Amino acid sequence: MTGYQEIITDPSYCCQIVTMTSPHIGNYGVNPDDIESNRIQVAGFVIKEETTIPSNWRATQSIGSYLYDHSIVGIQNVDTRAITRHIRDKGAMNGIISSVDIDVKNLKVKLNNAPSMVGLDLAKKVTTKATYKWSTNNKGRYQVAAIDYGIKHNILRLLDSHGCNITVFPATCTTDELLEFDPDGVFLSNGPGDPAAVTYGIDMVRNILGVKPIFGICLGHQILAIALGAKTYKLSFGHRGINHPVRNEETNIVEITSQNHGFGVDLDSLPENVIPTHINLNDNTLEGLRCNDVPAFSVQYHPESSPGPHDSRYLFQQFIDMMHAQTN
Repeated sequence: MTGYQEIITDPSYCCQIVTMTSPHIGNYGVNPDDIESNRIQVAGFVIKEETTIPSNWRATQSIGSYLYDHSIVGIQNVDTRAITRHIRDKGAMNGIISSVDIDVKNLKVKLNNAPSMVGLDLAKKVTTKATYKWSTNNKGRYQVAAIDYGIKHNILRLLDSHGCNITVFPATCTTDELLEFDPDGVFLSNGPGDPAAVTYGIDMVRNILGVKPIFGICLGHQILAIALGAKTYKLSFGHRGINHPVRNEETNIVEITSQNHGFGVDLDSLPENVIPTHINLNDNTLEGLRCNDVPAFSVQYHPESSPGPHDSRYLFQQFIDMMHAQTN
């Protein structure tokens, strides 16, 4: 099993318990190079069995010690596939892990008092507190403002490898702050929580539509969709994993994608000037859109993978091409 370190450090999992279906986790340990943020983001980690003696030349510690160092609760010897079947049939739900209070009635009360994801703004919880430069060599051709709603490091790496100088802005940045920076393009990142609750981000994106090229992923896709006039909703069964088939409606090519979202954009709510570009073949939900009158597009899934397949990394080049067209 690979990719567990990227998963638990992905800000999109903030305040959530993650259950892994693979029976052995930790076989290659953890290392400082494969993180997707500077800390563990999950609230809890549930596995069948930990590999306590990792075997990999890059490993610096075990997954168990990594969780311990970050004060994150983990539990093993659990039938994780039974949990997965239950969630598959009943939908996403709140959960609790406790080694102190073991009274089931008390735990149920705590669960009932836990907040719902609906209406929950978690972008403010995971975003950077101050603007910073990711690219330091200044050799990139395009200046990109990346709005951090919970951005993954591999997205920044891929933007950098495509010739972008990246400056990361807090989720709460204003239109004036962004336009004063005058980027060639704006990237809207992934992140946790309900997109409809990120009203400040929606307002900012609405103000720059048609002014700057925009590319959004995951939560950024949902924020762009709302800014364009569409609606979002909570999925009964969130999309998680690295093997979701998505059809590109413009090329008719099927891509295998990495996904991690509990909310979606209502396909029927798209305004006339917005074209659906990608459809999930498992449930026919919207996975991508493009605006036909302003330079803006987005996808619900994760083309940067990490972990996952690389079928959709061409989207980063599309963003480059869009900025090139606007600056020439």
